[in-house]
Amino acid sequence: MKNITRRSFIKTGATAVAGTIAASSFLPKGWYAFAREDASGYFEQEFGISDELCRKVLSEALSKGGDFADLFFEHTISNFLILEDGKVNRAACEVALGVGIRTVKGDQVGYGFTQDLSEKAMLAAASTAATIASASGKKPASKFVPPKTKNYYPVKTLLSSVPLETKLPLVQSVNEKCFSLSPLVRKVTVVFHDQQKRIMVVTSDGVKGEDLQPRSYLSSSVVAEKDGRWERSGWNYGGRRDFSYYTPALVQELAQKAVDRTLVLFEAIQPPAGEMPVVLGPGVTGVLLHEAIGHGMEADFNRKKISTYCTMLGKKVAEPFVTIIDDGTVPYLSGSINFDDEGTPAQKTILVDKGILSSYLHDRISARSYGVKSTGSGRRQSYQHYPIPRMRNTYMLAGEASPEEVIKAAGKGIYVQDVANGQVKIGEGDFAFYVSQGRLIENGKLGAPIKDVNIMGNGPKMLTDIIMVAKDFEFAQGGGGSCGKGGQAVPVGFGQPTCLVKSLTVGGVRG
Repeated sequence: MKNITRRSFIKTGATAVAGTIAASSFLPKGWYAFAREDASGYFEQEFGISDELCRKVLSEALSKGGDFADLFFEHTISNFLILEDGKVNRAACEVALGVGIRTVKGDQVGYGFTQDLSEKAMLAAASTAATIASASGKKPASKFVPPKTKNYYPVKTLLSSVPLETKLPLVQSVNEKCFSLSPLVRKVTVVFHDQQKRIMVVTSDGVKGEDLQPRSYLSSSVVAEKDGRWERSGWNYGGRRDFSYYTPALVQELAQKAVDRTLVLFEAIQPPAGEMPVVLGPGVTGVLLHEAIGHGMEADFNRKKISTYCTMLGKKVAEPFVTIIDDGTVPYLSGSINFDDEGTPAQKTILVDKGILSSYLHDRISARSYGVKSTGSGRRQSYQHYPIPRMRNTYMLAGEASPEEVIKAAGKGIYVQDVANGQVKIGEGDFAFYVSQGRLIENGKLGAPIKDVNIMGNGPKMLTDIIMVAKDFEFAQGGGGSCGKGGQAVPVGFGQPTCLVKSLTVGGVRG
């Protein structure tokens, strides 16, 4: 390893490393010297990707008459540090490097990608993408201009430049604090993951955007034992965060959350089964909004007549106090972007405006189909994938009631604090979620904790059945989750206030 130059290693890393190598601190000193905080000019400086070369590759992608073409360059470094049984027993670094080349003809996509950033390899990938069309060629723009955008995740120190010896005390501290909080704790697993993703999008109509996207999370999973019973739970914090986010106070809060969420399960019971009012707590339950409702508002599902919402633009889909937004501009959240993976600047999109469906989430293809502008929602997992309409940070605005008033109005039902393992049918909107944390609601007050229960319903119907919204809006602050769609996973965010759903099916205990 010491005989290879830094530049050569960076260029060949994605293939030579074969996906996983030892953690960054085990690499030669200076391996991260290229890691600078600014994004502009990175791919030209490190890999020789000039504007002239981009125009040549785009010309090849358009050579058979495509309407539009773009290049998506990516260089991502991901580090993992895992502590189990009191020891850091796994540490790894993954490197991804390559370019994806897309040609669009109507609503059809031709796509090629390569890990080799040589001119020959890129022209070959562009030729593959071009085969979607069969007409006379077009020429790309003669000049590239960066998109006008802000930076929603500035960093002081690049995560890739933080050495292993600085990360070790972080995971060890979480482990020690979890054990110190209860004698019932038997096992703790702590994970710290950080990622530095550099992208460059170059389009045939003259956009050239470069971005540096940080992402990290710190998670703790706790196993406890009491009277022969075992329970497990956990928590995580993260987002598009600088390493300085992970303060001693945050470590304490993470450990407390993880342990408390585990111990409360020893007191949990199964609620009665049947149709009943369900109160969704603030913050993390926004994942239900994301899965059960948000996907149905992505434009490709509507363009293809798959979603229930495909004929509902401009129509009432919720009560007037319900407004739902998808927003790429919330600082430091996992779903935030400075521009999307097609070069469109990040923006806030109002999906449901005071109960009326006002917009879908569009990429360039669906926007042209609907005769509107892209909402900046064209996202992809990596250079090996082409962009499709995806959510960013999806949330419901606060209402006017207090949380206590919402719970009181439910009367008898369940209060959901957290959900997991969701399944959703995008077309019909039917869903089922496991309630990982929650409580009974009895006589309008919170009662015993609950466990081993699913909630089931229909997304569009649930939206119409939201009959009360509180003023305690929160964003979920986790950073470990990704949303899957079409074989691609992208980081997203979500949030909501406490709200009352008139009726959902609860799969508890039959009386």
